[in-house]
Amino acid sequence: MDQRQRTSVRHFDHRPWLFAEEASEEQRHAQGERQREIGGETEIGERCYVAESAAVFPDRLRLGDDSYIAAHAYVTGDVATGTDCTLNPFTTVRGAVTLGSGVRIGAHTSLLGFNHSMAPDRPVFRQPHTSRGIEVGDDVWIGSHVVVVDGVTIGDHCVIGAGAVVTKDVPAWTVAAGNPARPIRDRRDGGGKAPGGGTELSRFADTARAQAPELLARHWNGERYVDRVGAAPTVRAHCDAVEIADLLLGSAPAQVPAQEHVVRLRALQDPDTGLVPEFDEALPYDDHFPGEGASLYHVLCVGYALDLLGSSLPHPVRGAGEMTARQLVARLEALPWRDGAWGAGAWIDSWATAVHWNLARGEGGGVEPGAREALFGWLLTRADSWTGMWGEPSAEAGRLQVVNGYYRLTRGSFAQFGLPVPHPERVVDTVLDHARDSRYFGAGRENACNVLDVAHPLWLCTRQLGAGTGGDGYRTAEIRAWAERQLASALPRWRDGLGFGFGPGTAGPGPETGLQGTEMWLAIVWLLADLLGRSDELGYRPRGIHRPEAARRTGSR
Repeated sequence: MDQRQRTSVRHFDHRPWLFAEEASEEQRHAQGERQREIGGETEIGERCYVAESAAVFPDRLRLGDDSYIAAHAYVTGDVATGTDCTLNPFTTVRGAVTLGSGVRIGAHTSLLGFNHSMAPDRPVFRQPHTSRGIEVGDDVWIGSHVVVVDGVTIGDHCVIGAGAVVTKDVPAWTVAAGNPARPIRDRRDGGGKAPGGGTELSRFADTARAQAPELLARHWNGERYVDRVGAAPTVRAHCDAVEIADLLLGSAPAQVPAQEHVVRLRALQDPDTGLVPEFDEALPYDDHFPGEGASLYHVLCVGYALDLLGSSLPHPVRGAGEMTARQLVARLEALPWRDGAWGAGAWIDSWATAVHWNLARGEGGGVEPGAREALFGWLLTRADSWTGMWGEPSAEAGRLQVVNGYYRLTRGSFAQFGLPVPHPERVVDTVLDHARDSRYFGAGRENACNVLDVAHPLWLCTRQLGAGTGGDGYRTAEIRAWAERQLASALPRWRDGLGFGFGPGTAGPGPETGLQGTEMWLAIVWLLADLLGRSDELGYRPRGIHRPEAARRTGSR
C-alpha cells in the first residue's frame, strides 16, 4: 500500500461517515474485501464501513445498513446492530451486545456483554465466563469514555453522559450520568427536572434513594442484617439489603465492602447439597429437593443477591441437577395442588431457579436431560383452560392460594425462562376477580404478598397479549384502574427513614417496617407504575428476584 492509499485509509477510518459519498471505486472494492475477510458468521448491510485498523473478530456480527465501525475499535463476541449505528474510534464492544437503530457510541466507550466469576477457589484468570448480554434500544446516544456492564438494558431514546458507568437498566427517554450512572432528567422535559418532572412517583423515588443508606444502616446489628430492629438475623434480610441497595443506590450496602458481601453469601451454601440453610439451623434435605423450609426461598434470594453483586453460587444445587424427568413428574403430581397451591408454586419456583443457576455455571450441575422440558410440558398440560391457573379455590380462602401460587410458579418457570404463559386472557379474568375479594383487598387489608401476586400476573399477561401500557388491550381499563388505586394506596405507606412494612395478615413479617416489606413494595410500586406507563418516573428498575425481564431464554446455557 503506497503513502497515498495509507493516507486515504486513515482518512476514512477516522471519518467513516464520508465513505459512502467520497470513496473511489478502488476504495469501495478494498472495503468489500475488508468486510469479506472478517471471520465468524457475518452479515453486513448496505453502505457500511469497517475500519482497516479496527480489531473485529466476532463469533457473529450483524451490521445494519448505513452503520460503521471506526478506527481502532475492538469488536468480539455476538454483536448485532440495527440501521444507522456508529461505533466511534477506540470503542470496545465485546460479548453479547444488541443495538437498536440510530445508536451512537462515543469514542473510548466500552460495552462489555460478558463477565466472569470471582470465586476464591481458583485464580481470576481461570474463572468461567458468564454472559447475560447488553441491549440498547433505538435512538440512543452513549457518550465518550462510558462503561456499560453485562446484563444492562438501555431503553429507547436515552442519552448516557460522558464518563458514566452504567451498572443497572436505564428506562426509555432518560438522560443518565455519573458513576454509577443515575437518571438526571427526561429528554422530553424542557428543563433539568428529574424524570417525570417532579411527579409524585419521582418524588417518592428521590425520597427513597436519599433515605436508603440510613434505612440499611438501621437494620445492621454490627455483624449481620435483621429484617426488623431487634429481630434475629436472617439470610433473607442480608439478601433484601443487597436488593434494596442495588435498586436505589446502584451499589452494594455500605456496611461491609462489596467483596465481603460476596464472601459471606457464598460461604452460606452447603457444598454437598448446594442449598443454603437458615443461620444456625439444620438443612432440610431429601434425596432430590426439599419440600419446604427457608432453604427453598434461599435458592432465589441468595442466588439473585450474588448475581447483583457480580458473583454466583459456588456450587451446583444437587437436587435440581440430579432429578430425572420421571422423578420430577412424580414430584409435581404429589404437590399439594388441592389445598396448598401456594406451596406447590413456591416449590416449582425454587426448583426452576436452581436449574437456572446450575445452567448459568456452564459446567457441573446443570439439569438431567429432559427434566426442564418435562417441567414445562407438565405445566402446559395441567393448566386449567378456564382460569389459566393450577390448583383449586376453596370456600375458606377463595382464590388466594391459587393466585399467589400462580405468581410463584410462573416467576420461576415461564417468566424466568422467557416463555409465554398459557391462557393469558383467562389469567387476567381470574386475577381481577380475586382482586375484588375484600378479605384481602379491602381498605387497609392489603399486604405485599397479595398485591405483588396480582400485579405481576397482570403485568406478565398484558405484555404477552401485546397491550403494553397504551392501547386498548384485554381489559386494559380495569387493569389500569386497579393499578391506580393500589399505587395511590401504596406510596403513603412509606415511613421516612424506615421504609415499608409488609402489611397485615397471617403470612409474612407483619405491618412493622422492615427490609422484606421495603424490598417487596419497591418492586410492587415499579410494576404498578409500569402497568400505567409511568415507571420511567421512578428512575429505578428491579434487577433481582422481581426483575421484569427474563433471566434466561430457553435454549441458552
